[in-house]
Amino acid sequence: MISSEIYRKVRQIEITTKEMVRDTFSGAYQSVFKGQGMEFQEVRPYNPGDEIRFIDWNVTARMGSPYIRQYREQRERTVMIVLDASQSSNFGSAYRFKRELSAEISAVIAFAATNNNDKVGLIIFTDKIELYVPPKKGRTHVLRIIREMIAFNASGAGTDIALALETVNRVLRKHSIIFFISDFLTRAENYSQSISITNRRHDIIAIDVHDPLEKNIPSMGLMMLEDSETSEFHAIDTSDPDWRKAFTAKVTDFTASKLDVFHKAGVDRIPVNTENDYINDLALFFRKRARKFKS
Repeated sequence: MISSEIYRKVRQIEITTKEMVRDTFSGAYQSVFKGQGMEFQEVRPYNPGDEIRFIDWNVTARMGSPYIRQYREQRERTVMIVLDASQSSNFGSAYRFKRELSAEISAVIAFAATNNNDKVGLIIFTDKIELYVPPKKGRTHVLRIIREMIAFNASGAGTDIALALETVNRVLRKHSIIFFISDFLTRAENYSQSISITNRRHDIIAIDVHDPLEKNIPSMGLMMLEDSETSEFHAIDTSDPDWRKAFTAKVTDFTASKLDVFHKAGVDRIPVNTENDYINDLALFFRKRARKFKS
């Protein structure tokens, strides 16, 4: 039985996000993914003019001459939303929590995919797989996905991105569009290999959700902070210049490692935060991506 509060939230998100999709986002989504869903057909010898990115290096090494993997357009495209529900998502210092922002972005993507007649599925993860909703079409299915995201209570606390990516590869056999929505607050080396493997099979778009306080803590003197994923407490002096310098350096190094992993894996990234309007960021990204595909 759905509570009246959950029903109200689902309805509110549906109204808000459908307007966004109709007015701003839908055309940008279609311009990128129309005709981009492909499935493997065969391996054949390389011909001049073929795209180098489709070379199958394993077959090429065995045969002694270049071979490429040939694909054909899928009639049905699958979009999988992979949502990080670890405890760090329950943080927000601005207008909303990261979890609320992630759910709203997921709804926008789901409605855009449905308008494009695509299947949509959902994986929610923490340090384990919390929920899997197989891909299907239609408004009723999208509303179920939104309801699951709103009503869901995670049993895990940590973040295992590699496990989520391995699950994607296990449940999706055909080439799919993966919207991976997370704050990526775990060591990049823990998922570097998995994200590279998965992006060769699918098309991953990383939506990197953060809060301004995670990068810039104001000088407020002594504070007691709790790590939401480990429940450990840390006493810090935010007015200490040495601490502030070390914090900035750590954030810079952490971000650089993450971006390096994305770059090497060929994964596109959309940064969003809890205080800004995300819909324009999404639309701008997809317009740029569409131009890249056409060039």
